[in-house]
Amino acid sequence: MIQTLFARLGPFLLLGLLFVNSSEVSAHAVVTESSLKQHPIEVNHQTEVALHFNSGVELALSKVFLVSKGDVFHPLDIAKGKKPGQMLIKIPALEEGDYAIKYKVFAADGHLTEDVIRFKVSAQR
Repeated sequence: MIQTLFARLGPFLLLGLLFVNSSEVSAHAVVTESSLKQHPIEVNHQTEVALHFNSGVELALSKVFLVSKGDVFHPLDIAKGKKPGQMLIKIPALEEGDYAIKYKVFAADGHLTEDVIRFKVSAQR
């Protein structure tokens, strides 16, 4: 009876294991925390944004852009943070408005991750 049960469920269990493993493999260099939540960007003040990734990031192979109104891309300077997996991004002084940080990073294991983090710069708090 147990062998019959495994014979019937075996393909589904195998498929489930493949699905779980593939989702873990695709989750490279995911942002787990951003300083934008704790420290919103102030109008007309140059600042630094910290992104924390779930793995190490190869900064020399990574690119970060500020996206402003009209989908205008401005390359940003990045630096290694004090903690493993932390990237520091230099943000220039910005006027009020909607912006985004678009990043394309290579995880230490060689996998590419691209994403966008949207934020608003507002004089009102």
